[in-house]
Amino acid sequence: MLRMPPVPEVSAPYRTDQRAEIQSEARRFAFEEVMPVADEEDPRKGEIPGLLLEKIAKQGYFGITVPSDHGGMGLGAFEYCMISEELSRAWMSVASIIVRAQGAMGVNVADPDRRRELIEKSARGEWVGAAALSEPDVGSDLAGVQTRAVRDGDEFVITGNKRWCGNALAADFIQVFCRLEDPKPGQSRAAGLGSILVEKSRGAFPPGLTGTPIDKIGYHGFRTWNLEFDKVRVPVGNRVFPKPAGDSTPLTETEAASTAGFKAVEAELNTARVQTAARAVGLARGAVEDCIIYLQEREQFGRPIGDFQYLRFTLAEMSAKVEQARAFYQRVAHLIDIGQPCEREAAMVKLLATEMAVEVTNDAMQLHGGNGYTTERRVERYWRDARLTTIFEGTSEIQRKIIADRLLPKSPLG
Repeated sequence: MLRMPPVPEVSAPYRTDQRAEIQSEARRFAFEEVMPVADEEDPRKGEIPGLLLEKIAKQGYFGITVPSDHGGMGLGAFEYCMISEELSRAWMSVASIIVRAQGAMGVNVADPDRRRELIEKSARGEWVGAAALSEPDVGSDLAGVQTRAVRDGDEFVITGNKRWCGNALAADFIQVFCRLEDPKPGQSRAAGLGSILVEKSRGAFPPGLTGTPIDKIGYHGFRTWNLEFDKVRVPVGNRVFPKPAGDSTPLTETEAASTAGFKAVEAELNTARVQTAARAVGLARGAVEDCIIYLQEREQFGRPIGDFQYLRFTLAEMSAKVEQARAFYQRVAHLIDIGQPCEREAAMVKLLATEMAVEVTNDAMQLHGGNGYTTERRVERYWRDARLTTIFEGTSEIQRKIIADRLLPKSPLG
């Protein structure tokens, strides 16, 4: 049985008594409620049970960043990422399912009364969605999206294919990124793109929408889908606009500008990338903490293998990498909370933390020897999930491009 390690201190100068208390409670919840479920369900590619979803909702974790007057916890990106690290330490899928609420997606419709209603449902865990961004031939280049939403009276008619849509069947809605209009001459390729809500019942697809599960090697807990939209009809009022959670004021024409939908997705990805960095830190920390126990329990040549200097030094380097990445994501989360532009920093921390997690979890499997290559130990789960963090929310290669483009402008010939 894995013992719950002490909670690591929140890095100065960001530590407060409130944050320490939030972190401690998140760690308790992760070890007592999430990890036993993960140990049972992940090896058989099971989904997050409804009972655990209810417990997550009761903790308030679907509404960490939702304002308190809308039923949420009223916290910032810092706390959101901190809680995500703790949940990922137990099962990254749980830290991922809370992303699909938070009042950050599926709520910003034009009607202010309905928007408020959806934000409050989101905070209660009653409006948990799925994001349909990528397509079979569109991944990093989101401006190349081909799925179309054509206006027909009071409805949009959606046609096209989407891929890598996690939680699609179990969700309350799917937010579909699609082309509403073709770019006009001289406009950006991103012009005319926007998001539309497809409302649905949990466990069923609406008429015209079919899905095929994608068999993944990891990231279990919820299914990932390939979706086919065949003239799916949704009300015009289900168009999503770029508005912050908690803002119930009417939309202006400017907010419906040609590239607003694309820019909104880009802005959401900044926070998502920092949260992914926190998830990666949680996975790597789990690998380190499991190794600390294993190196003391496993004996060879008449002594615990933790007595051998090379293994001790490997563990030390693993731990140092985790602490460096944690301090970095906390700093970037703080920048988001104070309203600083940090697209470059978000890309940097996502790159550093996710690549670090792959290295650390790989080292942990090596320190576990043959036992690390079995499902009897958690380290293989940490490695499988860490490997994905370098791909979703923008691959490591895309993060390098974002960083390089902001450090080194291209010449006119570039």
